[in-house]
Amino acid sequence: MTEFAAPLLDVRSDTVTRPTAAMRRAMADAEVGDDVLDGDPTARRLEAVVAERLGKERALFFPSGTMANQAAIWVQSRPGTEILLDAEAHIVHSEVAATAALCGVQLRELRGSTLVFRAPDLVAGMRSPSSDGIESSMVCLENTHNGAGGVVTSRDDLHALTTVARRFNLAVHLDGARLWNAAAATGTSLADFAACADTVMVSFSKGLGAPVGACLVGPADLIARAHRARKRFGGGMRQSGILAAGALYGLEHHLDRLADDHEAAAYLAHLVDGVGGAKVVMPDTNIVMIDLPTPRADDVVARAAALGVRVYKWHNSRVRAVAHLDAPIGLIAEHGPKIAQALSDVLA
Repeated sequence: MTEFAAPLLDVRSDTVTRPTAAMRRAMADAEVGDDVLDGDPTARRLEAVVAERLGKERALFFPSGTMANQAAIWVQSRPGTEILLDAEAHIVHSEVAATAALCGVQLRELRGSTLVFRAPDLVAGMRSPSSDGIESSMVCLENTHNGAGGVVTSRDDLHALTTVARRFNLAVHLDGARLWNAAAATGTSLADFAACADTVMVSFSKGLGAPVGACLVGPADLIARAHRARKRFGGGMRQSGILAAGALYGLEHHLDRLADDHEAAAYLAHLVDGVGGAKVVMPDTNIVMIDLPTPRADDVVARAAALGVRVYKWHNSRVRAVAHLDAPIGLIAEHGPKIAQALSDVLA
């Protein structure tokens, strides 16, 4: 494995953020209990806050967004069926085939006519009834969409997708790991976005800067079943209030600064667009996808690291950079030109 010196700027992901000193104090001082036996008071408080903000009956705290996504699929799909989702979804590419291993369902990947799939694409992807065909049980959406470059799907587009799903009696889950960013970018409330799905997952370990954790929200009966899924998947936690306190601190103190990350991403996008023939997907939120004219992502990543900046290889011809709490616009303005230099050095 290549060894890197401590970077001047790390924009591989918004998951590299470190808890602030104030967040660490809140975590250290958290009131705790046994969340498996009779409930942790700080975790319960976090769940109540998240359920209220998203306009759902209940919320459940999970160690990770991946586990929460898989619990949502486990409680709403049926083994031997398929779920429909965007071809570039996190559930497809970054959850180690958990839908097959844990839930007994297969994925059918739909490609959209735009950066992400819309209602007409879902209609076109529906199977005709057949005695030997595969039955669909669920649709999974993602907002913002990581693989598309942090693209926001509007509330109206989500509602149209849900309307199609309802027509075909399909459950709807929304992977809203960065739903906070979608709300900050559009002014649409979290509850309005969440109303378009039966269950929603939101993450605390990205833009909100917490070290770990996610919540799954939805109707009380589904969340009660998700509680069993969490235990089955190994996610039962004891004094989880220490972690929940970090999430609560992020909700209370870091939501309002997400627009700053969007501004920083836009700055970086304009800085690197066109360098060496690279093309940028202009960001809606905090993610900058840089498409290369040749498959030299490894070389760009290595050259940027040599200059003191860490970026992420998405695939052989794409590199990702993400603005976040520890990579504000001032730091990006200072060191972002090194990404442009890396592109120029490798692609020129």
